[in-house]
Amino acid sequence: METARTATLVAATITAGLISGLFYAFTVAVMPGLARSSDRTTIETMQNINKAILNGWFILAYLGAPLLITTTLILHATDPDTRDTIPPLAAALVTYLATVIITARINIPLNNALEQAGPSEHHTDPTIHTTRTTYETPWNKANTWRTILTTLTLALLAYALTLH
Repeated sequence: METARTATLVAATITAGLISGLFYAFTVAVMPGLARSSDRTTIETMQNINKAILNGWFILAYLGAPLLITTTLILHATDPDTRDTIPPLAAALVTYLATVIITARINIPLNNALEQAGPSEHHTDPTIHTTRTTYETPWNKANTWRTILTTLTLALLAYALTLH
């Protein structure tokens, strides 16, 4: 059982770290880089990224993190000697699930709306700027929160590792 607790905690930490790093990269590099780009470039790039990110590796980490956090929480809760890890593990699960909710309620609908807007070359100058700003500003705010929450998740899991 000890091996299972350790393995799931390490795997949860790794998957949460991968997702936190992804959101962080968007916050500090991708979106600031796109902010320097034209409306057409930004829309086309984000449409392409939104298609490319839907792959097995992303899904494995994104959905694997909460499953692994839940599993390790249950495994630690069943052993009286490891119950001190329950508070940080429970908090890690809450912060990660908050990220999932933000993604589902804000980022995904914005991504879908951007896709439905069609290719950037079909937009006129006034409409393309409106499409961009309608997408970019709320997406960036939501992604900043996702970055903060997943970084907190990672810190809580790292703390749980020290207690383990």
